[in-house]
Amino acid sequence: MFTKIEGSYSPASFEKDIYSYWEKKEYFHTPVDPKKKPFSIVIPPPNITGQLHIGHALNNSLQDVIIRYKRMSGYNACWIPGVDHAGIATQNVVERYLEKKGITRDDLGREDFVREVWKWKDKYGDRIIYQLKRLGCSCDWSRQRFTMDEGYAWAVTREFNLLYKDELIYRGNYMVNWCPRCSTAVSDIEVEHIQKKGKLWDIKYPLIDEDTNKPSRNEYLVVSTTRPETMLGDTAVAVNPNDERYAGYKGSKVYLPLTGRKIPVIEDGFVDPEFGTGAVKVTPAHDPNDFEMGKRHGLEQINIFTPEGVVNENGLSYQGLDRFQARKAVLKDLKRQGYLSGEKDHVLSIGKCSRCESIVEPRISLQWFVSTKKLAGPALEAVKDGRIRFIPKKWEKIYFDWMENIRDWCISRQLWWGHRIPVYYCKKCGEVIVAETRPRNCPKCAQSSIEQDKDVLDTWFSSCLWPFATLGWPKKDDQLDYFFPTSVLVTAHDIIFFWVARMIMMSLYFMKEVPFKEVFINPLVNDPSGQKMSKSKGNVVDPMDIIEKQGADVLRFTLCSLTTPGKNLLLGNDKIEGSKNFANKIWNASKFVLSNIDKGVLDTDIGDLSLNLWDKWILTRLNMTISGVKRNLEKYNFSFACRMLYDFFWSDYCDWYIEASKVRIYYCRDEEDKRTALYLLWHILETYLRMLHPFMPHLTENIWQNAPHEGESIMVADYPQKDSHLYHAAQRQASILFGIVGQIRKIRSELNISPSAKIKVNLSAKDEKTRDLVARNSKYLENFARIGELTFGEASQRGYISTQWKDTHIYIYILDVVDIDLEIKRLEDEMKKVSLLHEKSKKKMANPQFLNKAPQEVVAKEKRKLDEFTGKQKLLSGQLDRIKNIKR
Repeated sequence: MFTKIEGSYSPASFEKDIYSYWEKKEYFHTPVDPKKKPFSIVIPPPNITGQLHIGHALNNSLQDVIIRYKRMSGYNACWIPGVDHAGIATQNVVERYLEKKGITRDDLGREDFVREVWKWKDKYGDRIIYQLKRLGCSCDWSRQRFTMDEGYAWAVTREFNLLYKDELIYRGNYMVNWCPRCSTAVSDIEVEHIQKKGKLWDIKYPLIDEDTNKPSRNEYLVVSTTRPETMLGDTAVAVNPNDERYAGYKGSKVYLPLTGRKIPVIEDGFVDPEFGTGAVKVTPAHDPNDFEMGKRHGLEQINIFTPEGVVNENGLSYQGLDRFQARKAVLKDLKRQGYLSGEKDHVLSIGKCSRCESIVEPRISLQWFVSTKKLAGPALEAVKDGRIRFIPKKWEKIYFDWMENIRDWCISRQLWWGHRIPVYYCKKCGEVIVAETRPRNCPKCAQSSIEQDKDVLDTWFSSCLWPFATLGWPKKDDQLDYFFPTSVLVTAHDIIFFWVARMIMMSLYFMKEVPFKEVFINPLVNDPSGQKMSKSKGNVVDPMDIIEKQGADVLRFTLCSLTTPGKNLLLGNDKIEGSKNFANKIWNASKFVLSNIDKGVLDTDIGDLSLNLWDKWILTRLNMTISGVKRNLEKYNFSFACRMLYDFFWSDYCDWYIEASKVRIYYCRDEEDKRTALYLLWHILETYLRMLHPFMPHLTENIWQNAPHEGESIMVADYPQKDSHLYHAAQRQASILFGIVGQIRKIRSELNISPSAKIKVNLSAKDEKTRDLVARNSKYLENFARIGELTFGEASQRGYISTQWKDTHIYIYILDVVDIDLEIKRLEDEMKKVSLLHEKSKKKMANPQFLNKAPQEVVAKEKRKLDEFTGKQKLLSGQLDRIKNIKR
């Protein structure tokens, strides 16, 4: 089950087995326990179409760190998992799957198609759950929910019925985002807006002569548009009332080219005088802004497109043309008839369906809506009064902006996969019946000829119940009472409005409570240059590749170590490699410690030990690290917590304490002192493993199981607590010794003295306490700095190079370890190389063309190089002066 701590770190040999062990022991399961304080998280449900991408890996790693930390801290920590049916996304995937077999959904019909989707879900829908398990997620899988399972479907139906009963759901003709390919309304979040180079066309709209009631040959208004084909549905031309160029045109009429219709000139403050000519066409049926303008001025709505984006009968001679074909034909006819005044390049925003990449069409259609104003008020107050806290706080402003300008929510979708709208129509009398179950007879005419609304509900309409429907609502039991409201939500910023805000609204409406107390907005994962990851850029990182090659713990620690609230993280191979090296360091250090101790260490009590300076120092550092990591975890400063964990283990424990312990284990004859060192090596390692566990669960479990320990598993062990071992005097004394060692190591590095070469060192300190401290720890200094001979007092003879740490003078004899002439030549050659690179970089940074035209990240990189070369020149110059003084 657990791999022995030998050889090199190989996560593939134990990660899967350890996860299976946790599952078998049911450590993730969290029944209601009144004796424990609850802590609950609901997972942002991934789509059943999905697979683990780097954003999922980050989001779920952070959640697992939180839940493991809280579990070890004594909470009844429950992480509720599940997946979303993802209406339009899943339907598209299954349609493409069937198309490969030569089958369309229309060939099957609705019922058979839905059966095919369920088959697909059963076969592929749990793929991402498997991947989350490979990541090490400690969800309570017994609570796994699906937004289309029977109990959840009941909750969605109840939601619709209650909102309708309270007059918060209505049906009407309004403008929505419409995907011609998917033939459905789509939500704003399902529309991907991109900037694209396009054209702005100027078209002449002749004024109607008041005397003849015919188009004038000489007078016209020129309108600017990016969509000339929609002019077939124009019902007005608009200008800004403050635009002096068009003063007096209000009330006039113009001829609409190609159609024979006459339309009015109106004034509206929405019109931007700076856009094009300042006069714009108004097409209420095909533009959301024009739709609102049309309502203000009572304009007719003329729809010229079919649901598939083809010109309909209102498009006159262009009927039957695709919308883009119609554009070419309209422009051709405008030019031929003399109405096209000009065209110019223009950058425009285009909305694409995120599922099929078709350009979305604004369209007026009969849809179901939620009236949101009444729901938004309490949701705003919940954040303003602090019942819900956003982290980082900056996201509160964005939340407020969205909620204060909220529009009614279109919840119907023209799909077959999803929650069918629980509305029924009597074919006989037309009665509309909203009910939780299909009625047998019409309550108005008693006829049984009833059909259900063909549309399904927006995916977000079901997922907005997630925090409480996953706990059994509308049924109220001890699960819901105990775990709701949940403790924290970890999610991305792009769904604050579409999911987070709607969960808050619905929770306050149905449960009369907030759904969670904190919302941590995790950062985006960018590439090393700060670019957003995308397939088109070729910079996407597949988390499963990292897990297979480097292990889940390496991926988790990398992502956590880069997560600082409010800052996007930059993920590169160097970061991943750094985490792998760290994991390997933990493995090797543990191997050393475990090879030197036995189970007998558990019989020792720390209070019975005689502690020396190094023991007191490391215990103090351990306690400071425990409190620091806990403080940063509570603030969701994952990167700071990881930095403290990394620095403590690599530097404090390995570089200093283990090395100091080797002196006591191998060279000292004091068995009591040796026992103290061995006990503390184990004690600190075991404590550290529990502190690190939330971040690197598999590695820590495997090592902990190989070490002397109490309990079944590290994941249900207690999280370390800071104790009374704080020895501030030891901290000060150790810092003096570290400073001396650091200066000696610096000289060794600068002069390229071989790591294996032992050197002669003479130390001279004015302060008697410092001299005594150094003398008592001379054996440790010799080990740390590879000193062969350590003496005290002044060193005046030739061949010594000197440095200083505070009031301690350090003299290092180098004639027997350094070839002075060869070293001078090496330094001079290195100086020449660095000077050339410095000059080249300096010229580049002085070149205005480079500064203005090169990408920002390239300029920043060059500046860093220049700073690096400047610093290296200064360092080499100092080294050269120092070694030349030895020659004199």
